[in-house]
Amino acid sequence: MQLLRQVLLAGIFASGPLTGMALAQECAKEPVTVGFLPKLDTDPYFQVAKTGAEEAQKEIGGTLIQVAPSQGTAEAQIEFINSLVSQKVGVIAISGNDANAVAPALKRAAKQGVRVISYDSDVAAGARSIFVNQAKGDSLAEMMLQSAYDLTGGKGEFAILSSTPTATNQNTWIEFIKDKLASDPKYAELKLMQVAYGEESEQVNQQQALALVQAFPDLKAIIVPAGIGLPAAARALEEAGLTGKVKLTGLAPATLISKYIKNGSAQDIWWNVSDLGYLTYHAAQALAQCKIEGKEGDKFTAGRLGEYTIGAAGELILGPAKIVTPANLAEFKF
Repeated sequence: MQLLRQVLLAGIFASGPLTGMALAQECAKEPVTVGFLPKLDTDPYFQVAKTGAEEAQKEIGGTLIQVAPSQGTAEAQIEFINSLVSQKVGVIAISGNDANAVAPALKRAAKQGVRVISYDSDVAAGARSIFVNQAKGDSLAEMMLQSAYDLTGGKGEFAILSSTPTATNQNTWIEFIKDKLASDPKYAELKLMQVAYGEESEQVNQQQALALVQAFPDLKAIIVPAGIGLPAAARALEEAGLTGKVKLTGLAPATLISKYIKNGSAQDIWWNVSDLGYLTYHAAQALAQCKIEGKEGDKFTAGRLGEYTIGAAGELILGPAKIVTPANLAEFKF
């Protein structure tokens, strides 16, 4: 009993993926209820991801619940974590608003037999078993920087308009961009002026985009690594008569900025969002049924997407993203 307790505690508090909790959780004999917890209830990105999860649910069974806060904060997500536990879901799939702030609530959920995975935006590794990542983080960051390079001719001032100061994925991308600027001679003539935050609000993103342009009159581009922020920034610049003067790139549903992509004032880095939800649901059910534990090298089949292998630190990568330009815009239906 003492040994079991030590093993469980190691699983709860370890910095690595939460694989040790498997001993505290029974292996499901059939598909379970999966509770999806996005960052925000109004973000269409997560609604599209849900359609992929629903597709997977129809194929392999189980039940899908999606709940989300109206504010993009960790505090708001914690309330929903507790609610999903009380509903006795088998797995929580969360896109974290704050990697560390939600971790204690997720660890409590695990102690009560609920498995935890993250998708889109990771949480602390010790609070989940698997992170379903839309693409390799460094590849997304490099593609955004490459896109800014192409749009500016490789020189001049640019800014970053992120979502929140605690957003795990955006912070990782920003640090990669800063490191690349400092270490790669290719980007020696690009200068990052400021990192601003849109706070997961369309209005704040519009205000911040205009504030950046006013603060830096020579600004040539803004990288916006957030699905709500990029369309909002594009509309703000258009209303101010600045379309094309300051180029935009980042992450957003391609259909929401298609006219800006077509006229050359913006580029986009994107992936199949529906497939992200589809893969997450498959991973959740495989985890619940002990087909995988979240250990590096674990393999499972995700329906029409084929076989996947869990990587280091429990990371599961959907696949490569693309830079969306007028030439390939038709490939992206969202």
